[in-house]
Amino acid sequence: MNILVLGSGGREHTLAWKLNQSEKSGKIFVAPGNAGTSEIATNVSLNVNDFKAIKDLVLKEEIKLVVVGPEDPLVNGIYDYFENDPLLAGIHLIGPSKAAAELEGSKEFAKEFLIRHSIPTAAYKSFNSETFEDGVAYLKNANPPYVLKADGLAAGKGVVILNDLNEAIQELSDMLLESKFGKASNTVVIEEFLDGIEFSCFVLLDGNSYKILPLAKDYKRIGEGDSGLNTGGMGAVSPVPFVDEEFYAKVQSKIVEPSVNGIKRDELTYKGFLFIGLIKVGDEPYVIEYNVRMGDPETEVVIPRVKSDLIDLLLAISEGELENTEVLIDARSAATVMLVSGGYPEAYEKNKTITGLKEINDSVVFHAGTKKSAQEIQTNGGRVLALTSFGKDHKEALKMSYDNISSIHFDKMNYRKDIGFDL
Repeated sequence: MNILVLGSGGREHTLAWKLNQSEKSGKIFVAPGNAGTSEIATNVSLNVNDFKAIKDLVLKEEIKLVVVGPEDPLVNGIYDYFENDPLLAGIHLIGPSKAAAELEGSKEFAKEFLIRHSIPTAAYKSFNSETFEDGVAYLKNANPPYVLKADGLAAGKGVVILNDLNEAIQELSDMLLESKFGKASNTVVIEEFLDGIEFSCFVLLDGNSYKILPLAKDYKRIGEGDSGLNTGGMGAVSPVPFVDEEFYAKVQSKIVEPSVNGIKRDELTYKGFLFIGLIKVGDEPYVIEYNVRMGDPETEVVIPRVKSDLIDLLLAISEGELENTEVLIDARSAATVMLVSGGYPEAYEKNKTITGLKEINDSVVFHAGTKKSAQEIQTNGGRVLALTSFGKDHKEALKMSYDNISSIHFDKMNYRKDIGFDL
């Protein structure tokens, strides 16, 4: 079976790596891909939102399975595009419909969904430019820290947490009146701050039944001790040590099942991955956000722990047969550490030569922002490489990743040396 993976990051390299292990895989294409995917698949230079070009590639290469990595094409309706084109009938596309993808595409839509289906989440209120003064009054009556979220997709940068009221009012003004995040901040959600520890739950959905993949915890801040600016993710571990059986049962009964049932009740077509961002407050789980695809760098620890054939799982999703499919999980812990360009998540340089990749032992290197230039592999993004290792616990897995990092070098390379510090 020929397969197309859409995207160019560590998530997509991990998915292609796993798909490549299946006896059912034929040719694998990754669009646009990176230097890592080029070693196990054929990279195709096309835009993930150019649905016509994707259709042409699928038909030309007789691709039967399309796995959508990033959120943009899902929110823009790639599932519906495939579903409504007779020439693409019989192609398995993994992802939700445009309507269901609003769970990530609109913070307001997601909050309304959560409240409607009585799923625990922070109290909130939404504002636009016409209700800006109401938003200011709401902030003045709220307790710090103040959580402001741009309603739409803002490349992971649309959430701001501030302790100072005046700064929060200025931020609301920047978002609503100055279009800080473009159309994404036409509406802003102001949310109650929840104090706890965050983690992520990943669910496979086929429209009727679901399976929960391994939980993971990622580390978003650039600096040690969770300080500094937010990033796309600096590392992750799986499983999550603080989630015991009793708390896991709460996650399933209070969060996962009502989410799945809510999607069915609202008649949202959903055949793909549901990523639930959670926070543990005391002994209770609350939903921070939904994403309609796998996370990154969580994919780099979750997917390697899945022992089942990924093609079998994805076809079961597409065909509504998930209920009859077993998901086998590796009992070992996995941990990944992200190597990033100096200056990231602010301004950084590209085209730095990467050395030492062939010296890695007992870890898997997943490429994120890389490219091939002549015989060299060079940096091509803020997040560059993720090193994933297994161990009897997260500490052993992390030690393996850190030991291997010492072999890798590129100019101004940066990484967090304290992933897992809070566990």
